[in-house]
Amino acid sequence: MMDGSSADLRSPQRQLIEWQMAHADLDALIDQACLAPLPLDELLLRRLKKRRLALRDHIAKLRQLIDPKEPA
Repeated sequence: MMDGSSADLRSPQRQLIEWQMAHADLDALIDQACLAPLPLDELLLRRLKKRRLALRDHIAKLRQLIDPKEPA
């Protein structure tokens, strides 16, 4: 049986917040890596940027699902 608090943990709004936090963390990590005196491995940097882009896409889709602009 699921109570209200466990349902909240799986809510789209909660997922959106988690993805936004992960995106911000990746953004900060990429910025720090680019400013570091010793450059980060190019392949790793590319993978981080790809993951950040995928998160941005997931965030945009979830926002559309939560608050669609067009009437259903």
